[in-house]
Amino acid sequence: MTQHAWRKSSFSVGGEGSCVEVAPAPGGLIRFRESDQPARIITTTAATLATLLRSVKAGRLTL
Repeated sequence: MTQHAWRKSSFSVGGEGSCVEVAPAPGGLIRFRESDQPARIITTTAATLATLLRSVKAGRLTL
Protein backbone atom coordinates (compact mmCIF):
# COMPACT_ATOMS: atom_id res chain seq x y z
CA MET A 1 0.00 0.00 0.00
CA THR A 2 1.20 3.52 -0.75
CA GLN A 3 2.36 5.56 2.24
CA HIS A 4 0.58 8.87 2.82
CA ALA A 5 1.48 11.75 5.14
CA TRP A 6 -1.45 11.19 7.52
CA ARG A 7 -2.18 13.92 10.09
CA LYS A 8 -4.61 14.07 12.96
CA SER A 9 -5.78 16.72 15.36
CA SER A 10 -3.50 17.73 18.20
CA PHE A 11 -6.56 17.20 20.43
CA SER A 12 -6.38 13.47 19.67
CA VAL A 13 -4.19 11.87 22.32
CA GLY A 14 -3.45 8.30 23.29
CA GLY A 15 -3.60 5.22 21.14
CA GLU A 16 -6.99 3.79 22.08
CA GLY A 17 -9.45 6.33 20.74
CA SER A 18 -10.35 6.64 17.10
CA CYS A 19 -9.91 9.88 15.23
CA VAL A 20 -10.14 11.21 11.71
CA GLU A 21 -6.83 11.45 9.87
CA VAL A 22 -6.24 13.48 6.70
CA ALA A 23 -3.55 13.38 4.01
CA PRO A 24 -2.94 15.30 0.80
CA ALA A 25 -3.36 13.46 -2.50
CA PRO A 26 -2.18 14.24 -6.03
CA GLY A 27 -4.23 16.70 -8.06
CA GLY A 28 -5.26 18.78 -5.05
CA LEU A 29 -7.39 16.01 -3.58
CA ILE A 30 -7.72 15.13 0.11
CA ARG A 31 -7.80 11.66 1.64
CA PHE A 32 -9.35 10.93 4.99
CA ARG A 33 -9.90 7.86 7.15
CA GLU A 34 -10.64 6.74 10.69
CA SER A 35 -7.58 5.70 12.63
CA ASP A 36 -9.26 2.50 13.83
CA GLN A 37 -10.05 1.46 10.20
CA PRO A 38 -6.98 2.65 8.26
CA ALA A 39 -7.69 0.54 5.15
CA ARG A 40 -10.91 2.46 4.42
CA ILE A 41 -9.85 5.67 2.72
CA ILE A 42 -12.15 8.31 1.22
CA THR A 43 -10.70 10.64 -1.41
CA THR A 44 -12.46 13.92 -2.22
CA THR A 45 -11.89 17.53 -3.18
CA ALA A 46 -11.31 20.26 -0.62
CA ALA A 47 -14.48 22.02 -1.78
CA THR A 48 -16.65 18.93 -1.33
CA LEU A 49 -15.22 18.24 2.12
CA ALA A 50 -15.78 21.88 3.14
CA THR A 51 -19.41 21.67 1.98
CA LEU A 52 -19.93 18.50 4.02
CA LEU A 53 -18.42 20.04 7.15
CA ARG A 54 -20.51 23.23 6.81
CA SER A 55 -23.67 21.16 6.40
CA VAL A 56 -22.92 19.03 9.47
CA LYS A 57 -22.08 22.11 11.58
CA ALA A 58 -25.30 23.82 10.46
CA GLY A 59 -27.35 20.77 11.47
CA ARG A 60 -28.55 20.06 7.93
CA LEU A 61 -27.22 16.50 8.15
CA THR A 62 -27.19 13.93 10.89
CA LEU A 63 -24.41 11.39 11.08
